[in-house]
Amino acid sequence: MGDQMEGFPGFPAGKLATTPLPNQFFSELLPLIDNLAELKVVLHLFWLIGKKRGALRYARLDELRGDRRLLGGLATAKLTGEEVLLDALDRAVARGALLRTAVTRGQGTEEWYMINSAHGREVLDRLESGELDLAFEAGEDVQLQTERPTIFVLYEQNIGMLTPMIADELRDAERHFPAEWIADGFRQAVLNNKRSWKYVLAILERWRTEGRGAARQGRDQEAYDVPEGYEGLIKH
Repeated sequence: MGDQMEGFPGFPAGKLATTPLPNQFFSELLPLIDNLAELKVVLHLFWLIGKKRGALRYARLDELRGDRRLLGGLATAKLTGEEVLLDALDRAVARGALLRTAVTRGQGTEEWYMINSAHGREVLDRLESGELDLAFEAGEDVQLQTERPTIFVLYEQNIGMLTPMIADELRDAERHFPAEWIADGFRQAVLNNKRSWKYVLAILERWRTEGRGAARQGRDQEAYDVPEGYEGLIKH
């Protein structure tokens, strides 16, 4: 059997942060790009630079090299993610989608990338003219983060349709348990093939009572997850 395709659960409901792309990207640049890694990297740069703040917005090569999610999505069976990244950057610069420059700061040299836009070209001109004081222009490193889905999205993705009664219980759980615990509780329920909110709640209650680490000592996962008194509520 071949490698199993990793699925995407869909975008959650509610207001989501967005990354704008100019229409010209779709009408002129996209038809020219014939390499998947190049497309991924150019889109990533639009997202990354769009999240920066201040007059000087760019991405450093070291910043891209340090992004494990980016490199993981670029790696192939024969090439590392960094090797694919460097090739994709060369392609995007040669095509004119990105701008690249070497900047000396302190005792070292940094490689900067910008979108080939009016802002990117302005930054490049200001760098070449010496107008920018690089001692005070530090770009903020931004790593790709997966936005944590709400408890309602977790419920719909892993258990089923919401009801008003369940929604009230979920809201109450959000007030009493950390978001990380809730996400992990749903994940454990799926791993144990016990897709029930009562089962998830049982996991959370045990973690709160006994602690997430201590409760696992000397127990198998099944016994650890279901507190005494909850067995009759769990659908097997």
